Amino acid sequence: MEKLSVIIADDHTLFINGLYMLLQGEPDIEVISIAANGKEMLHLLHTHTPNLVLLDINMPGINGFEVLKRIKDYYPKIKVIMLSTYNEEHLIEKAKIEGADGYLFKNVEKAELLQVMRAVGQGQRCFPGKQVAVNTMPNEADPFLKQFQLTKRETELLQFIKQNFTNQQMAEHLHLSIYTVETHRKNIMQKLNLKNPVELTRFIMQYNL
Repeated sequence: MEKLSVIIADDHTLFINGLYMLLQGEPDIEVISIAANGKEMLHLLHTHTPNLVLLDINMPGINGFEVLKRIKDYYPKIKVIMLSTYNEEHLIEKAKIEGADGYLFKNVEKAELLQVMRAVGQGQRCFPGKQVAVNTMPNEADPFLKQFQLTKRETELLQFIKQNFTNQQMAEHLHLSIYTVETHRKNIMQKLNLKNPVELTRFIMQYNL
């Protein structure tokens, strides 16, 4: 049986080294290279032709979704499994839409990791089951939330924006992915009919949030 050749792309050295060591003992899997970021991952494809890429979503520079798109555009035969610490439905759906072949959480057990890798290598698509949606309906007792139809999470983010937190700082503080924070910010701007961060700052000051 032909070995499954793999490239791992992740910016966390301990994680990528641990994953590399874990896969070393599998007779049907060969890790042919590792990449510390998206740019390095794409560069490796000029000289390496893996069957499968294990691709972290949240990487500096070129993020995982951008790398995924380029792989599928230029190397459509390469299978891609997205890796993430975030169990968030919209990220899983985005991975599906962008053409990923699988999605794994970084705390996955070894047996499941190997099972999914081998299944994807054989042409299957493997994604987590749908999660129960969390209630994010506005608080009807709060006139501000009711007027602008902001969720509690969106209103919470406004407090951090007021304190000049970056998206990354908000993500870390709230234990969310950077993509979730960016989505919330986009939704806030749309709901408040604002065009740029300056208008958002003025809005926060106007309503004394």
